[in-house]
Amino acid sequence: MTVIGIPRSLLYYNYYPAWKCFFEELGAEIILSDKTTKNILDSGVKVAVDETCLPVKLFFGHVQNLKEKKIDYMFIPRVVSVEKKRYLCPKFLGLPNMVTNLIKDLPPILHLDIDLSKKSKGYYREIYDVGKLFSSNPVKIALAYKKSIKKLQEYQKQLLFGVTPMECLQSLEEMGEYPQDGKIVEDGEKSGFGRVTNTLKIAVLGHSYNLNDSYISMDIFKKLQGMGVEILTTEMLSHSAQSSGASKLRKDMFWTFGKEIIGSAYYLLNKGIVDGVVLVVSFGCGPDSLVGELIERIYKRERTLPLLFLTLDEHSGEAGVLTRLEAFIDMIRLNKKSAVG
Repeated sequence: MTVIGIPRSLLYYNYYPAWKCFFEELGAEIILSDKTTKNILDSGVKVAVDETCLPVKLFFGHVQNLKEKKIDYMFIPRVVSVEKKRYLCPKFLGLPNMVTNLIKDLPPILHLDIDLSKKSKGYYREIYDVGKLFSSNPVKIALAYKKSIKKLQEYQKQLLFGVTPMECLQSLEEMGEYPQDGKIVEDGEKSGFGRVTNTLKIAVLGHSYNLNDSYISMDIFKKLQGMGVEILTTEMLSHSAQSSGASKLRKDMFWTFGKEIIGSAYYLLNKGIVDGVVLVVSFGCGPDSLVGELIERIYKRERTLPLLFLTLDEHSGEAGVLTRLEAFIDMIRLNKKSAVG
């Protein structure tokens, strides 16, 4: 059986269920890199140039980890765009080239160019070209693709039910299925969000590959939940809610992930369904530097919702992050207590 290695990093948190389904339907076996450790991060930092952002350094570390495993191919797609007229950050465009130029003795890289900004005809050709490495039957390839899209839609629906990508993917790996006890959170208004309860509700916004990697994020979700806080993430808001928030920008944002984050932040600003927002960005990220600045400016101007701005890099200390989170939560609780009188 052909074995395909997939790095547990970057777009893994967005598209892994679809990738896994597609290749397994074609008879391949999937192996993931190990969960992030200090050694994995350090090995990525060693091969990266200084200007590289933290998530890409981490991706290099996961590639090195996979290199040590018995795999026949490594899957590193070049994702240019996943929707019309919008694009992903340039790092996703150059990822296969950066990896092959910086890391030697790799197994063959499975190339798949995804660019949905224009006509989709070339996209289906790319899918077929990858699929025919495993099957000469075009119908089988088409069915595998169809099932993978359905799997992706089920995954995205689970996230709207209030499950984080980390929880959902962990359940898929360990149980072979998604969690069954999710709560409905769509638009933040059909769940506990928006209702008057004593539970503090905090939105944690940022790229899924930063927030859901427990080593890089220093388990920020668990830390907040341990303080008795209910969390809301970008993935738990519908596209219409994100678009509604992003429509307040003077110009349309052409970065897909940037639009989702800033759209969520703007949508939540005056909705009154969360008590505060934690914005997490990574050091060295160009889009984050702009998106973070725009969000910080409007939150300071409006003064309707407290904002904590956290920047992560490979030198971030867990104690410092925990102290800032505790101080932020204590401040919100004191303000709520004072308001009640």
